[in-house]
Amino acid sequence: MDFGCQKWYFEPSPRSPMPTESDSRLRVLLTNDDGPPGKHSPYIYGLFRHLTVELGWDVKVVIPSSQKSWIGVDCTGNAYQITGTVCGRYYYPREPDGLGVISERSRSLEKGETAEWVLLDSTPATCANIALHNLYPGQIDLLISGPNLGCNDSAAFALSSGTIGAALSSSLSKVRSIALSYGAEQQSIPEELYKPAHVLSSRVIRHIWEHWAQDKDGLRDGEVDLYSINIPMVRGLLSEEGLKICWTNMWRNSYGHLFKAHANSEPIPSPAGPDLSSSEAAGRSQRAVLTSGRSLTFEFAHVETELNPADVPVGTDSWALIHGNVSVTPLRASLAEPSIQSEAGQGGNDFEDGDLWMQKL
Repeated sequence: MDFGCQKWYFEPSPRSPMPTESDSRLRVLLTNDDGPPGKHSPYIYGLFRHLTVELGWDVKVVIPSSQKSWIGVDCTGNAYQITGTVCGRYYYPREPDGLGVISERSRSLEKGETAEWVLLDSTPATCANIALHNLYPGQIDLLISGPNLGCNDSAAFALSSGTIGAALSSSLSKVRSIALSYGAEQQSIPEELYKPAHVLSSRVIRHIWEHWAQDKDGLRDGEVDLYSINIPMVRGLLSEEGLKICWTNMWRNSYGHLFKAHANSEPIPSPAGPDLSSSEAAGRSQRAVLTSGRSLTFEFAHVETELNPADVPVGTDSWALIHGNVSVTPLRASLAEPSIQSEAGQGGNDFEDGDLWMQKL
């Protein structure tokens, strides 16, 4: 695979054409893991307005009612809310920043309101599935998850991403899906970069839609299951030349401790399972502290470590971002299977279908 970076030319492809005015608008489901517009979700409203007003796409929005970052690792098991009831409300964003009002019932738009969105008290993956199968069945051509506040590059962080988790959920329903993330090295992103990022991301998404790649093992008609796009929020977005776009694979990396302990805090009782009462859980928690002499109370405290660019493999998503380029990574909705040598085969051949590994151990 060629991992070179280039300027893409966004022209239609006859194999996967965009809907025309005489046909129908592209029907998009927009979700995220950052929740409704606000400090921790600064991008979704701007992208929504760009897609609907400037491109004329038909966009439905179903998002978590609050931030659900770092929940994607559950996409292999418990990303869907399977206990209790998922409750939702309607959200009516207003210009200019999308801050709006919440209603328990659907109603007509009031002055200054631009759309009706749905907020669900659940995970991004749950939002995607409910939207596709309960709210808008058969009405979605493409799911876009994002834009995430921060990049989602490399395997360790992609597996932890609620943004990618929602796209995985959608692709498992055989819907074309794209995860979109805006990465930055600084805490405060100048607002002048928002619009260029929306424009560039929509052009990349449109190009992908028109040239959706083939994968013989793909879930949907032999197509690639989903894509992950990472756009660096750098000043190059403002330049006439723009950013280079790289076709990448995902860097396989790892991370260490993600939580820190509270040295002198009181334990927070919590059920250890569905069959354990609150009083029993509290008692066990207190006894554990008294026995061990330390509190079993922790909080999430991931600290980014500085990367040595020389350690990042060329052609990976992280390599592209380090060099200020956009990364486009095709993905499969599956846990990867390693290429290993068969102990049963002659001469170290790869596993074949039905290879007997061992009779017994």
